[in-house]
Amino acid sequence: MNGITLHQHDLPAGLDLGPVVAIDTETMGLDPRRDRLCLVQLSSGDGTAHLVQIIPPALGGRGADCPNLKALLTNPNVTKLFHFARFDIAAIENGLGVVTAPVICTKIASKLVRTYTDRHGLKDLCRDLAGVEISKQQQTSDWGALNLTAEQLTYAASDVLHLHKIWERLRALLERENRLAIAQAAYDFLPTRAKLDLLGYEEPDLFAH
Repeated sequence: MNGITLHQHDLPAGLDLGPVVAIDTETMGLDPRRDRLCLVQLSSGDGTAHLVQIIPPALGGRGADCPNLKALLTNPNVTKLFHFARFDIAAIENGLGVVTAPVICTKIASKLVRTYTDRHGLKDLCRDLAGVEISKQQQTSDWGALNLTAEQLTYAASDVLHLHKIWERLRALLERENRLAIAQAAYDFLPTRAKLDLLGYEEPDLFAH
């Protein structure tokens, strides 16, 4: 578990992860309105990952009392880099009560410029753009457990360790195809899109006929 640090309840004070921080979340399921936020993973792109375990008061934790993490998530001078930001922003808002911004989403970027494929999952982007094979074996494990396994921590870290390299490649493609501005507009809308999901407007989509 080299390069992985697990924190319970909050990030340590004074930790500087730079101007662009890769972030992912693990929850109890895929409904951000219902399923508890369990873990927030962060990386500055230097090959190390910080994992914050969110433990509810009922299990002896502090729940949403994580001021250092929330300060980073809402810092206007720190860009938060996600893959499928729509879900993570909703999960964070529901779990911690804060709106994450500003953000970048590699899934949106991939869909805008990699129109030659329908494979836009993180596993696909890691392979195609970073030359790394990651395992999704722990994706459906119990993230609400108090004691996370070494395999869970390694899996969780892998979701953020390669995002900076992937974004570097995608940003170059967005610039080449003259789609960087439309990508940015989509990123700016993501906190609102996540809020609509939390209000129940996921299906039917508000923008559908």
